[in-house]
Amino acid sequence: MSALADKLRKAREFTVEHDGMKFTVRRPTDLEMLYLRESKFGRAILPFIVGWDGVTELSMLSGGTAHPVEFDSAACAEWLEDRLDILGKIAQALYDAYAKHTEKLEVAEKN
Repeated sequence: MSALADKLRKAREFTVEHDGMKFTVRRPTDLEMLYLRESKFGRAILPFIVGWDGVTELSMLSGGTAHPVEFDSAACAEWLEDRLDILGKIAQALYDAYAKHTEKLEVAEKN
């Protein structure tokens, strides 16, 4: 991928906090949002979770270690499919971020 495309994706990232854990989420593009609006499944937002901080094995499973684990998108999806409290909070933040984006575009169009 190009460096410019990486910068564009990075510019759409924001953080969602939950119980001391921070999830890095990428706001969807307008085209991606069309797909999300048509989707009836919460797992459709999982690809937009692109990182985390403060997540340990212990927060993911009983008997795990208390050491932070490196972000793993497959493990993240497997875990959050069973943690709708966290996934719901991330989903709401993603939709709120998109709403702010469209609001900003509408204001710019009027000016």
